[in-house]
Amino acid sequence: MTKPATVRFRYNQALLAAAIIAVIGALPLANARVYLLPVLLVPLAVGVWAWRAGTDADARELRVRALAGQRRIAWDDVVELATDPRGRAVARLGDGQQVVLPAVRGTDLPRLVSATGQTLPDAAG
Repeated sequence: MTKPATVRFRYNQALLAAAIIAVIGALPLANARVYLLPVLLVPLAVGVWAWRAGTDADARELRVRALAGQRRIAWDDVVELATDPRGRAVARLGDGQQVVLPAVRGTDLPRLVSATGQTLPDAAG
């Protein structure tokens, strides 16, 4: 049995590099005083978020991943894929909820739909 092809959308990995540099830069500050040690938590959290957050799509479902957790949404629950005013992709669900899809831009919607095995109708034709 073959595993269905998964399309992955992630944020630019430059965010992860910036978080690593911020951790290195915060080390002298955190070593100066014990009460400044929590300063390291901010760039660490940003680094984990940049590494983990995103959207995975395959023929069965969407998987929306965040800093601490994920949400699986079956394609049957998705009524519409659209963009918000900021250009981010949004999945509108049958129960009226709107779920912003992390790391997916409006221009990525054809690639997202192709993960389902379907095609978009040609707007010109």
